[in-house]
Amino acid sequence: MNINEDPNTYRPDPNRPAPVRPAEPANYPAPDSRVNPDSNPDPITGEPGARPVGTGVGAAGAGAVGTAVGVIVGGPIGGAVGAVVGSVAGGLLGKGIAETIDPTVEDRYWRENYSRRPYVDPSYTYDDYSPAYRTGYEGYSTYYSQGLSYQDAEPQLRQRYEREPGANRLHWDKARHASQDAWYRLEHKTADPDAERR
Repeated sequence: MNINEDPNTYRPDPNRPAPVRPAEPANYPAPDSRVNPDSNPDPITGEPGARPVGTGVGAAGAGAVGTAVGVIVGGPIGGAVGAVVGSVAGGLLGKGIAETIDPTVEDRYWRENYSRRPYVDPSYTYDDYSPAYRTGYEGYSTYYSQGLSYQDAEPQLRQRYEREPGANRLHWDKARHASQDAWYRLEHKTADPDAERR
């Protein structure tokens, strides 16, 4: 024994095997249960495809209407109640409309069908028209829940389009037809969800 060693210090017996400890469970999810961050998961349910913009826009628009109606009917207290009820109802409406729109599906649809549209100039590609279609279907998701028609929303859609990367290839005079086409496709699908299955 070394003179500097404390006799009370534990030293394992080199001839004795080390004890085996049971394995601890892993603290990570199974590969198939991991959430893909690109799937835009709903913050409450974790389901892919959340549409917070549609929900927020619907809530804001209907909350303002609910406040106005509440003030007229019940004064300031009625206004507060109307704002809450309107926001909840509008949020659900906006979420419902937005969740019917899948940008991946819309992009795929237009990529496969744009060349058959009467307004398409064959000297342009789908990449030239894509920002216009995106403006139409994303604009529908934003403005339709506020009760706006395409004509009502067109000034905002034009501004939105002109800020899009790649929009400089196709002037709004040509792009507006594609934007309007994308809007009307969704408006028709919302009015008749079974239309596409026929």
